[in-house]
Amino acid sequence: MQITPNTIHFFISYAVAFLVFALIAKWYLWPAIKDRALKAALTPLLLYACLRVNGLMFLMPGLVSPELPSAFAVPTAYGDLIAVLLALLALALVRLENPLSVPVLWLFNFVGLLDLIYSNFASLKDQIDPALWGTAYYLVVLNVPAMIVVHVLMIAYLLRHRVVK
Repeated sequence: MQITPNTIHFFISYAVAFLVFALIAKWYLWPAIKDRALKAALTPLLLYACLRVNGLMFLMPGLVSPELPSAFAVPTAYGDLIAVLLALLALALVRLENPLSVPVLWLFNFVGLLDLIYSNFASLKDQIDPALWGTAYYLVVLNVPAMIVVHVLMIAYLLRHRVVK
């Protein structure tokens, strides 16, 4: 992989955002949710996860460069959309206190985290210049690190509060 100034700037931005969101989670979010009931603890995190629909920006000419490879943009955008649909389903089930909420939460976290990992590796593998993301750059350097932290928080919560039936 060729290291360019754009790549360096991107990695610095991404790393700092990830660190900041991790610290927010450690110092504020985890202490606030770790002992709460599922509905109270995970509703705000699921609401944030629903904003992931912004991934569709990767399909919008004018917001991203026409040179952005569709092999990256399409799976990234639709992976985010699938994650949002699962987050909405999980949110509804959690709010209704439905017994299916926990399995759907696991499914959302598995699919959502896998999508983020895939997108991160695909951008590196395909050597995508961050400048090609256009305005979606902010999505990548802010929302992706935050969403990874949200997934980690939800998984930690689910592991801590195993429901045995």
